[in-house]
Amino acid sequence: MLLLSLIIIIMGKKKKDHRLFKNNEWRSRWVNSKHKSDYGEWKLTAGNFYGDAEKDKGLQTSQDARFYAASARFEPFSNEGKSLVIQFTVKHEQKIDCGGGYVKVFPSDLDQTDMHGDSSYYVMFGPDICGYTTKKVHVIFNYKGKNHLIKKEIKCKDDEFTHLYTLILNPDQTYQVKIDNEKVESGSLEEDWDFLPPKKIKDPEAKKPEDWDDRPKIDDPEDTKPEDWEKPEYIPDPDAKKPEDWQEDMDGEWEPPMISNPEYKGEWKPKQIDNPDYKGAWVHPEIDNPEYSPDANIYKFDSIGVLGLDLWQSRHRIKLFSFSLFLQEPEQKMKQEQDELKRKEEEEKNKDQDTDGDDEDVDEDEEESKEEAEEALSETDEDAQAKDEL
Repeated sequence: MLLLSLIIIIMGKKKKDHRLFKNNEWRSRWVNSKHKSDYGEWKLTAGNFYGDAEKDKGLQTSQDARFYAASARFEPFSNEGKSLVIQFTVKHEQKIDCGGGYVKVFPSDLDQTDMHGDSSYYVMFGPDICGYTTKKVHVIFNYKGKNHLIKKEIKCKDDEFTHLYTLILNPDQTYQVKIDNEKVESGSLEEDWDFLPPKKIKDPEAKKPEDWDDRPKIDDPEDTKPEDWEKPEYIPDPDAKKPEDWQEDMDGEWEPPMISNPEYKGEWKPKQIDNPDYKGAWVHPEIDNPEYSPDANIYKFDSIGVLGLDLWQSRHRIKLFSFSLFLQEPEQKMKQEQDELKRKEEEEKNKDQDTDGDDEDVDEDEEESKEEAEEALSETDEDAQAKDEL
């Protein structure tokens, strides 16, 4: 299950709080893409376990092995000179095997009815899981028409409870990624993405001197191969004997099979000694890259106006929604109560089955006891009769 609610906030003198599930008016707020005819359907729900049945509602995927594409529009704005905060929560009620839980922030000129995987966006942020190898948080920015992936690996959460994902983009070209309000990564845009050419490059005019010796070890010139070193790797088996029925005119000349030579020493190599002419590893000198030009506006987006969900889900029941950082505890409590109830039902079921078996055992025991009592009474009567005869 994937449930979503998202907040985009511009931090500055004034805050613009764009809540996309306000008053539960999501059906009129969200536009389904018509780029494909078989997109999956969303529904509004709090899921199977939650903190508050009404407040925790969010969008949930409802069909397996489907693409999902929907978007919501809000008043366009620019984050110039201010911090941009993108925050939402993801909940995988079923152990997801492959699917995205990220969001995309689009420019305001997006055609929502034709939104698809190749539609140009500003930011793509959130978890992506597929098998055991891919469990990461995407942080992708579009810069001058090209999408740039973060060079760092950020691991996402893959359990069945709600987790809050936060991206903070600052005007000083720094960023933070938080999960459940704890910082998991931070740094600078220029260092952690390949937006710009490198500041330094190797000097194309510099070359390693021909007499530069970068070998730390060399062969010992005084070391020589022993005279008895050369031995064949394989020799004829000395214990082998020609079969008695071997006929050379039909089988050819008999030759004993070959076996490994116990005296074979392998290829001889002289021992190594320190190189007296070693100068260390040669480092290629660097120069300023003439193609590098700083850009103080990498962080800036001019017309942020649409939030989109462009996802693939192999299994449904993915839910995204906002303000669920404090919902993990009640969710876990409710989930534990459900698990405990299920456990007790299983115990009662097993107990009933055991009781039925015990009743059969009791009937058998009563029958055996009755037979034993009759035998004992018969023996007593016989003893009394023998006593009378005496």
